[in-house]
This record gives sequence, structure tokens and C-alpha cells, in this order.
Amino acid sequence: MPLDCSFFLFSVQEGVEETYIMIKPDGVQRGLVGEIISRFEKKGFLLKGLKLFQCPKELAEEHYKDLKDKSFYPKLIDYITSGPVVCMAWEGVGVVASSRKLIGATNPLQAEPGTIRGDLAVQTGRNVVHGSDSPENGHREIDLWFKEGELCQWVPAQAPWLRE
Repeated sequence: MPLDCSFFLFSVQEGVEETYIMIKPDGVQRGLVGEIISRFEKKGFLLKGLKLFQCPKELAEEHYKDLKDKSFYPKLIDYITSGPVVCMAWEGVGVVASSRKLIGATNPLQAEPGTIRGDLAVQTGRNVVHGSDSPENGHREIDLWFKEGELCQWVPAQAPWLRE
């Protein structure tokens, strides 16, 4: 029986990246999880990992360590640990830049209509969602939030319609 290489070919295509997307506690509490996931699926990205998770303080501090010197850091840590978050790993061609556009500006009042933050958020401190800002940070954040074996390697049925 010949080896099925369809997954390998799907995942190693030029420009394919991974990104970490997190629906923050306000997005979970407001019932926005389905709508946010739907926007990424409609864009044609591949969901590789998904979990509802109560973030411990230590993990929040590690995730946001680059912001440690900012005045809002303590409130940010309290906020991220205040309720469950939805952790997601997504894959796709140019997924990092594309996700940033889908999400919108950090300040929802500056986010374009049609973006997640532009449509669903009002304040920077409650901006619904986090997305990796580079492919490197995408890998770092996925490794931080997901344990080995928690990501699925699969090929969606619509794969031929998503990538050349």
C-alpha cells in the first residue's frame, strides 16, 4: 500500500506558518468563542489545537514577560487569570499577518470595522483576543500553551480548495 503524503505536502507548502490565538476571559464570558473561531475557519486556516484553560499566574507572567516593565502589567496578569481562556494553534499560508488583520488594532477604538476588535470590543484592557505578532512568537507561544501531543496533524476535506 503506498504511503499517503497528503498531510506532508499540505503542511510544508511555501509560506505556511503557525500562530497562537487566545480568546481572552472577556471574549469567553461574553460568548464570543464560536464567532471568533468561525472567522478563522472562514479565512481557510487549519485549526491544530484548541482548549478551554484556566491560566495560572506563572504562565501569564511568562507569556507577557516582554511587558513586565509596563504600568499596566499587574492588571493584565490579573485579567488573563480572572477566568478561562480559549487557546488555539492555527496553521496557514501567511497566517500570522493575516490573523493580525482579522484581529485588528490593539485599541478597539482604532480597529477597523470588520475586524474582531473593531466589531466586538471597545476598550484596550478588554480587547477580546490575542494573536502572535511574528512566526517566531507563534512557535514560542504554541510551545508555551500546548503540551506535547495536544496538537492534531490532519488534512481538512476542503484542502484542495484552500491552497494551490
